[in-house]
Amino acid sequence: MGINETWARVQNRLRPSGLLYSTYERNLLAHLDRDRLPHHVAVMADGNRRWARLNAPGETLVAGYEAGASKLKDFVSWCDEVGIRIVTLWVLSPNNLDRGEEEILPLLDVIVSLVESLAAEGRWRVQIVGALDLLPEKTAAALRAASARTAGNLGTHINVAVSYAGRQELRDAFRSLLAEEARKGSTLEELSGTLEIDMIESHLYTAGQPDPDLIIRTSGEQRLSDFLIWQSAHSEFYFCEALWPDFRRVDFLRALRSFAQRERRFGR
Repeated sequence: MGINETWARVQNRLRPSGLLYSTYERNLLAHLDRDRLPHHVAVMADGNRRWARLNAPGETLVAGYEAGASKLKDFVSWCDEVGIRIVTLWVLSPNNLDRGEEEILPLLDVIVSLVESLAAEGRWRVQIVGALDLLPEKTAAALRAASARTAGNLGTHINVAVSYAGRQELRDAFRSLLAEEARKGSTLEELSGTLEIDMIESHLYTAGQPDPDLIIRTSGEQRLSDFLIWQSAHSEFYFCEALWPDFRRVDFLRALRSFAQRERRFGR
Protein backbone atom coordinates (compact mmCIF):
# COMPACT_ATOMS: atom_id res chain seq x y z
CA MET A 1 0.00 0.00 0.00
CA GLY A 2 1.39 3.43 -0.97
CA ILE A 3 1.81 6.42 1.32
CA ASN A 4 -1.20 8.29 -0.06
CA GLU A 5 -3.40 5.22 0.30
CA THR A 6 -2.19 4.71 3.86
CA TRP A 7 -2.97 8.32 4.77
CA ALA A 8 -6.42 8.13 3.17
CA ARG A 9 -7.19 4.93 5.09
CA VAL A 10 -6.16 6.44 8.40
CA GLN A 11 -8.06 9.67 7.68
CA ASN A 12 -11.22 7.66 7.16
CA ARG A 13 -10.67 5.77 10.40
CA LEU A 14 -10.04 8.92 12.42
CA ARG A 15 -12.72 11.13 10.88
CA PRO A 16 -15.10 12.25 13.68
CA SER A 17 -18.64 11.04 13.33
CA GLY A 18 -21.84 11.11 15.25
CA LEU A 19 -24.35 13.67 16.32
CA LEU A 20 -22.88 14.02 19.81
CA TYR A 21 -19.44 15.05 18.56
CA SER A 22 -20.72 17.55 16.00
CA THR A 23 -23.14 19.04 18.52
CA TYR A 24 -20.36 19.49 21.07
CA GLU A 25 -18.14 21.15 18.48
CA ARG A 26 -20.89 23.55 17.41
CA ASN A 27 -21.60 24.37 21.04
CA LEU A 28 -17.94 25.19 21.69
CA LEU A 29 -17.85 27.46 18.66
CA ALA A 30 -21.10 29.20 19.52
CA HIS A 31 -19.98 30.01 23.06
CA LEU A 32 -16.51 31.34 22.24
CA ASP A 33 -15.98 34.85 23.54
CA ARG A 34 -14.97 36.52 20.28
CA ASP A 35 -13.69 39.57 22.13
CA ARG A 36 -11.14 37.47 24.02
CA LEU A 37 -9.68 35.43 21.19
CA PRO A 38 -5.94 35.59 20.49
CA HIS A 39 -4.72 37.77 17.64
CA HIS A 40 -1.64 35.61 17.02
CA VAL A 41 -1.50 31.84 17.53
CA ALA A 42 1.66 29.77 17.16
CA VAL A 43 1.73 25.99 17.03
CA MET A 44 4.43 23.45 17.79
CA ALA A 45 3.05 20.61 15.69
CA ASP A 46 4.77 17.75 17.48
CA GLY A 47 4.26 14.01 17.07
CA ASN A 48 4.30 13.37 13.30
CA ARG A 49 7.01 10.70 13.49
CA ARG A 50 5.35 8.89 16.38
CA TRP A 51 2.04 9.06 14.53
CA ALA A 52 3.59 7.44 11.47
CA ARG A 53 5.05 4.59 13.51
CA LEU A 54 1.69 3.95 15.18
CA ASN A 55 -0.63 4.43 12.22
CA ALA A 56 1.43 3.51 9.17
CA PRO A 57 3.73 0.67 10.28
CA GLY A 58 5.86 -0.57 7.45
CA GLU A 59 5.65 2.77 5.64
CA THR A 60 8.28 5.49 5.67
CA LEU A 61 8.04 8.37 8.14
CA VAL A 62 6.98 10.67 5.32
CA ALA A 63 3.44 9.36 5.87
CA GLY A 64 3.46 11.19 9.20
CA TYR A 65 4.87 14.35 7.67
CA GLU A 66 2.21 14.37 4.97
CA ALA A 67 -0.51 13.82 7.56
CA GLY A 68 0.94 16.63 9.67
CA ALA A 69 1.13 19.01 6.70
CA SER A 70 -2.49 18.33 5.85
CA LYS A 71 -3.47 19.13 9.43
CA LEU A 72 -1.42 22.35 9.38
CA LYS A 73 -3.44 23.57 6.43
CA ASP A 74 -6.65 22.65 8.27
CA PHE A 75 -5.32 24.54 11.29
CA VAL A 76 -4.77 27.71 9.27
CA SER A 77 -8.34 27.43 7.94
CA TRP A 78 -9.71 27.05 11.48
CA CYS A 79 -7.81 30.16 12.56
CA ASP A 80 -9.07 32.05 9.53
CA GLU A 81 -12.66 31.03 10.27
CA VAL A 82 -12.63 32.62 13.73
CA GLY A 83 -10.72 35.72 12.69
CA ILE A 84 -7.22 35.02 14.00
CA ARG A 85 -5.02 37.26 11.87
CA ILE A 86 -1.52 35.84 12.47
CA VAL A 87 -0.54 32.17 12.62
CA THR A 88 2.97 30.78 13.12
CA LEU A 89 3.67 27.16 12.14
CA TRP A 90 6.94 25.56 13.26
CA VAL A 91 7.75 22.86 10.73
CA LEU A 92 11.53 22.35 10.98
CA SER A 93 14.37 23.18 13.37
CA PRO A 94 18.09 23.25 12.46
CA ASN A 95 18.54 20.20 14.70
CA ASN A 96 16.13 18.28 12.46
CA LEU A 97 18.57 18.76 9.58
CA ASP A 98 20.98 16.38 11.33
CA ARG A 99 18.73 13.46 10.41
CA GLY A 100 19.85 11.35 7.46
CA GLU A 101 19.10 12.40 3.89
CA GLU A 102 16.73 9.46 3.52
CA GLU A 103 14.40 11.16 6.03
CA ILE A 104 15.16 14.85 5.66
CA LEU A 105 14.88 15.18 1.88
CA PRO A 106 11.30 13.82 1.72
CA LEU A 107 10.41 16.06 4.69
CA LEU A 108 11.73 19.11 2.84
CA ASP A 109 9.61 18.13 -0.17
CA VAL A 110 6.54 17.95 2.09
CA ILE A 111 7.33 21.41 3.52
CA VAL A 112 7.69 22.93 0.07
CA SER A 113 4.38 21.36 -1.00
CA LEU A 114 2.70 22.72 2.14
CA VAL A 115 3.98 26.26 1.57
CA GLU A 116 3.01 26.16 -2.12
CA SER A 117 -0.44 24.91 -1.17
CA LEU A 118 -0.91 27.71 1.38
CA ALA A 119 0.26 30.25 -1.20
CA ALA A 120 -2.09 28.83 -3.84
CA GLU A 121 -5.09 29.74 -1.70
CA GLY A 122 -4.59 33.27 -3.04
CA ARG A 123 -5.77 35.04 0.11
CA TRP A 124 -3.18 34.35 2.81
CA ARG A 125 0.18 36.10 3.20
CA VAL A 126 2.87 33.46 3.68
CA GLN A 127 6.20 34.50 5.23
CA ILE A 128 9.13 32.14 5.69
CA VAL A 129 11.04 32.68 8.94
CA GLY A 130 14.26 30.88 9.71
CA ALA A 131 17.78 30.29 8.42
CA LEU A 132 17.13 29.35 4.80
CA ASP A 133 20.88 29.37 4.13
CA LEU A 134 21.04 26.03 5.98
CA LEU A 135 18.69 24.40 3.46
CA PRO A 136 19.49 23.03 0.01
CA GLU A 137 19.40 25.95 -2.43
CA LYS A 138 16.62 24.36 -4.48
CA THR A 139 14.43 24.08 -1.39
CA ALA A 140 15.19 27.62 -0.21
CA ALA A 141 14.46 29.03 -3.67
CA ALA A 142 11.11 27.24 -3.87
CA LEU A 143 10.11 28.55 -0.44
CA ARG A 144 11.11 32.11 -1.32
CA ALA A 145 9.23 31.97 -4.61
CA ALA A 146 6.03 30.69 -3.02
CA SER A 147 6.23 33.36 -0.31
CA ALA A 148 6.83 36.11 -2.87
CA ARG A 149 3.64 35.17 -4.73
CA THR A 150 1.60 36.06 -1.64
CA ALA A 151 3.21 39.44 -0.94
CA GLY A 152 0.09 41.42 -1.84
CA ASN A 153 -2.43 39.22 -0.03
CA LEU A 154 -4.33 40.83 2.83
CA GLY A 155 -5.75 37.77 4.56
CA THR A 156 -4.38 35.79 7.49
CA HIS A 157 -0.61 36.22 7.85
CA ILE A 158 1.11 32.84 8.08
CA ASN A 159 4.65 32.54 9.37
CA VAL A 160 6.15 29.20 8.37
CA ALA A 161 9.16 28.60 10.61
CA VAL A 162 11.59 26.53 8.55
CA SER A 163 15.10 25.80 9.84
CA TYR A 164 14.04 27.97 12.76
CA ALA A 165 15.51 28.19 16.27
CA GLY A 166 14.99 30.96 18.80
CA ARG A 167 18.64 31.35 19.83
CA GLN A 168 19.65 31.45 16.19
CA GLU A 169 17.05 34.16 15.57
CA LEU A 170 18.52 36.26 18.39
CA ARG A 171 22.03 35.77 17.02
CA ASP A 172 20.88 36.91 13.59
CA ALA A 173 19.00 39.86 15.11
CA PHE A 174 22.09 41.08 16.95
CA ARG A 175 24.28 40.59 13.88
CA SER A 176 21.84 42.66 11.83
CA LEU A 177 21.57 45.34 14.53
CA LEU A 178 25.35 45.63 14.91
CA ALA A 179 25.83 45.85 11.15
CA GLU A 180 23.20 48.58 10.91
CA GLU A 181 24.78 50.60 13.69
CA ALA A 182 28.23 50.17 12.15
CA ARG A 183 26.94 51.61 8.88
CA LYS A 184 25.74 54.64 10.85
CA GLY A 185 29.20 55.04 12.34
CA SER A 186 28.18 54.10 15.89
CA THR A 187 30.78 52.54 18.15
CA LEU A 188 30.12 49.57 20.42
CA GLU A 189 30.48 51.85 23.42
CA GLU A 190 27.85 54.23 22.03
CA LEU A 191 25.52 51.34 21.23
CA SER A 192 25.89 49.91 24.73
CA GLY A 193 24.54 53.16 26.14
CA THR A 194 21.62 53.52 23.71
CA LEU A 195 20.48 49.93 23.08
CA GLU A 196 16.74 49.48 23.73
CA ILE A 197 14.40 46.50 23.53
CA ASP A 198 12.54 47.83 20.51
CA MET A 199 15.83 48.10 18.61
CA ILE A 200 16.37 44.37 19.02
CA GLU A 201 12.75 43.56 18.16
CA SER A 202 13.05 45.44 14.88
CA HIS A 203 15.65 42.92 13.71
CA LEU A 204 13.77 39.71 14.61
CA TYR A 205 12.41 37.47 11.86
CA THR A 206 8.92 38.56 12.98
CA ALA A 207 9.70 42.29 13.11
CA GLY A 208 6.56 44.42 13.03
CA GLN A 209 4.26 41.61 14.19
CA PRO A 210 2.59 41.32 17.58
CA ASP A 211 3.94 38.55 19.78
CA PRO A 212 1.94 35.31 19.93
CA ASP A 213 -0.88 35.45 22.46
CA LEU A 214 -1.27 31.67 22.47
CA ILE A 215 1.21 28.86 21.76
CA ILE A 216 -0.18 25.36 21.28
CA ARG A 217 1.99 22.24 21.57
CA THR A 218 0.79 18.74 20.84
CA SER A 219 1.92 15.18 21.67
CA GLY A 220 2.05 15.73 25.43
CA GLU A 221 5.38 17.56 25.44
CA GLN A 222 5.51 20.56 27.79
CA ARG A 223 8.59 22.58 26.95
CA LEU A 224 9.48 25.51 24.71
CA SER A 225 12.31 23.77 22.81
CA ASP A 226 13.90 27.02 21.56
CA PHE A 227 10.72 28.22 19.84
CA LEU A 228 10.02 31.99 19.78
CA ILE A 229 11.99 32.46 22.99
CA TRP A 230 11.95 36.27 22.67
CA GLN A 231 8.35 36.61 21.44
CA SER A 232 6.86 34.19 23.98
CA ALA A 233 7.71 36.28 27.06
CA HIS A 234 4.02 36.82 27.85
CA SER A 235 2.38 34.11 25.74
CA GLU A 236 -0.19 31.71 27.14
CA PHE A 237 0.48 28.01 26.54
CA TYR A 238 -1.90 25.16 25.78
CA PHE A 239 -0.62 21.58 25.81
CA CYS A 240 -2.56 18.79 24.14
CA GLU A 241 -1.89 15.06 24.44
CA ALA A 242 -2.88 14.29 20.84
CA LEU A 243 -0.18 13.64 18.28
CA TRP A 244 -0.32 16.45 15.73
CA PRO A 245 -2.05 14.58 12.86
CA ASP A 246 -4.77 13.56 15.36
CA PHE A 247 -5.34 17.16 16.52
CA ARG A 248 -8.99 17.96 15.83
CA ARG A 249 -10.98 21.12 15.33
CA VAL A 250 -12.60 20.45 18.69
CA ASP A 251 -9.12 20.43 20.30
CA PHE A 252 -8.45 23.80 18.67
CA LEU A 253 -11.72 25.21 19.99
CA ARG A 254 -10.91 23.93 23.47
CA ALA A 255 -7.57 25.73 23.30
CA LEU A 256 -9.34 28.96 22.36
CA ARG A 257 -11.86 28.48 25.17
CA SER A 258 -9.05 27.92 27.66
CA PHE A 259 -7.27 31.06 26.45
CA ALA A 260 -10.44 33.17 26.70
CA GLN A 261 -10.98 32.06 30.31
CA ARG A 262 -7.50 33.09 31.48
CA GLU A 263 -6.61 36.36 33.14
CA ARG A 264 -3.54 37.66 31.37
CA ARG A 265 -1.19 39.57 33.67
CA PHE A 266 1.75 40.29 31.31
CA GLY A 267 4.20 39.91 34.19
CA ARG A 268 2.39 42.33 36.47
